[in-house]
Amino acid sequence: MAKKLVIKVTAGADAPERCSQAFTVAAVAVASGVEVSLWLTGESVWFALPGRAAEFELPHAAPLPELIDGIRAGGGALTVCTQCAARRDIEQKDLIEGAGIAGAQVFVSEIMPDDVQALVY
Repeated sequence: MAKKLVIKVTAGADAPERCSQAFTVAAVAVASGVEVSLWLTGESVWFALPGRAAEFELPHAAPLPELIDGIRAGGGALTVCTQCAARRDIEQKDLIEGAGIAGAQVFVSEIMPDDVQALVY
């Protein structure tokens, strides 16, 4: 049975290298045929809004919009933390296509099965 990879991104433009690493690992995993669920928390939630990923820049890193497109095109899930979204007045209608909002109970249910690997950046 194939393992699922659940990645939680806790940083955005405030910690660009950590943020970029999380998106890069998610995109590479999806491209490798791994089932991926990418959770955006804290400042990374902004990248689930149209156009916001294009504002992110990090030298020698893949462009964030391309990584997000690759994740979504490969069937990866993109979830925004409920509380993080609420603190920023972000609603489901504000998100890019394919992104959703869910809370900690859903995150925990995703990471608990034996065939799941969770990473936090």
